[in-house]
Amino acid sequence: MKKILFLFAMIFTCMVSYAQADKESNEKGPKIKFEEKTHDFGKFSESNPKVSCVFNFTNVGDKPLVIHQAIAACGCTAPSYTKEPVMPGEKGSIKVVYNGRGRYPGFFKKTIRIRTNGTPEVTTLYIQGEMTPKEETAE
Repeated sequence: MKKILFLFAMIFTCMVSYAQADKESNEKGPKIKFEEKTHDFGKFSESNPKVSCVFNFTNVGDKPLVIHQAIAACGCTAPSYTKEPVMPGEKGSIKVVYNGRGRYPGFFKKTIRIRTNGTPEVTTLYIQGEMTPKEETAE
């Protein structure tokens, strides 16, 4: 009898937990949606090592979206972002500059983590490309 009661208690607990999780997933609020999450610079020369791109997003939620942080994985990548709250239906942007000066030529892939007050709370963006060596002048 105790085993049956224990089993029913476990099933009830699971059902309550599932209902709570489902309720939270349907809650309203700010929601960020990016047009793209990866940007490929392709090939660019070490003689001109600074490249940049813009990640555009929309607040598809029903409350103002605020970006709290944009953190790059290394010092060679610098993100800047919309500081004002982005109203529902409005667009914002995150500009990312990669500076390959002082880096070895070759393929790279860098991450930028975006933290917001919305859903999802953290989004990871990626930049990648290939910096080719400077062409040496023939003497």
